[in-house]
Amino acid sequence: MIPNRTSFLVDGFNLYHSVVEASDALGVPVKWLNIRALCESFLSAFGPDNVPGEFYYFSAFAYHKTQRDPMVVARHQAFIDCLRNTGIDVQMAKFKRKEIWCNGCQRKYPHHEEKETDVALAVKLIDVFDADRCDTAVLMTGDTDIAPAVRYVTQRYPAKRTCFLFPYKRKNVELAKLGFACRISKEHYQHYQFPDSVTLKDGSRRVKPPSW
Repeated sequence: MIPNRTSFLVDGFNLYHSVVEASDALGVPVKWLNIRALCESFLSAFGPDNVPGEFYYFSAFAYHKTQRDPMVVARHQAFIDCLRNTGIDVQMAKFKRKEIWCNGCQRKYPHHEEKETDVALAVKLIDVFDADRCDTAVLMTGDTDIAPAVRYVTQRYPAKRTCFLFPYKRKNVELAKLGFACRISKEHYQHYQFPDSVTLKDGSRRVKPPSW
């Protein structure tokens, strides 16, 4: 049997909001998530001959929140260091500031939107197939913004396979029509946590933040 190289592309913000909801439902924080271990636990669900391929995580630092919470970026950075330590390729986008008009209070107020993550994920999906670096791509997201890219690769690379791993409470009917899909339960998050203290390959340590 020829091994099926299975890569995972993770929408960091879609996953994060899911994890927050799971933490509330479980009554315990589960943000210190070992994403690679979680993904690998689903390998057999996408095919009996699947072997780990590449792992990608797409997110952005919320620098605009540091005035209210000075440690918000530091916590995220510590988490990313742990992800990279497992071999995940982390690709960071950015937030963009914009003015939003409030009809109720009749004034503008600042708002920040995450930019580029969806595009980066879509480009990477095309890239891994175009370069023949995987046979199956599993997208961990419930965001329909990725749908056009999935339709494109399905037509362009008919020998390849695109699947979905929906985060907890992020099942998407439209995406489920585009490829085989599995769902993550809140208990999966609880089971696949990093240890409270993670020793990186360079010998340094990252400690689980309080409330994570």
